[in-house]
Amino acid sequence: MTTIELETKIEADIHRCFDLTRDIDIHKLSTEKTNEKAIAGRTSGLCELGDRVTWEAKHFGIRQRLSVEITKFNKPHFFEDRMIKGAFKSMRHEHHFKEINGSTMMTDRFMYHVPFGIFGELFDRIVLKSYMTGFLVTRNKTIKKIAERK
Repeated sequence: MTTIELETKIEADIHRCFDLTRDIDIHKLSTEKTNEKAIAGRTSGLCELGDRVTWEAKHFGIRQRLSVEITKFNKPHFFEDRMIKGAFKSMRHEHHFKEINGSTMMTDRFMYHVPFGIFGELFDRIVLKSYMTGFLVTRNKTIKKIAERK
């Protein structure tokens, strides 16, 4: 299993950060490079416990779909989405939020297994982990920028 962990300090209220992170429209905005679209399930607004979303995007020149479900939810501190169907063998994304002196520390823990045995693991080490890290960093920069607007 590959784990990517990122911490992003945001000068904004924990509730604002939590809501921006689970907002489908903000997700679309933060993933413009891959042209992500919510095509089934919840397609706009704020994700809640039990919601399912199917995303369509272009990664590595290939149009792909990823269906996730919000499986854990503790507003405004934590939520988790898990892959139901998609390119990974399995995928789980934990979103943690902690208030620190009026700011918010947002921690992403993105865990996945790749398919295709040793070939998948080789691809993960050489390309995928770095690609996914960049994808998440870009997304978090967008959330931070929007959250810190007054």
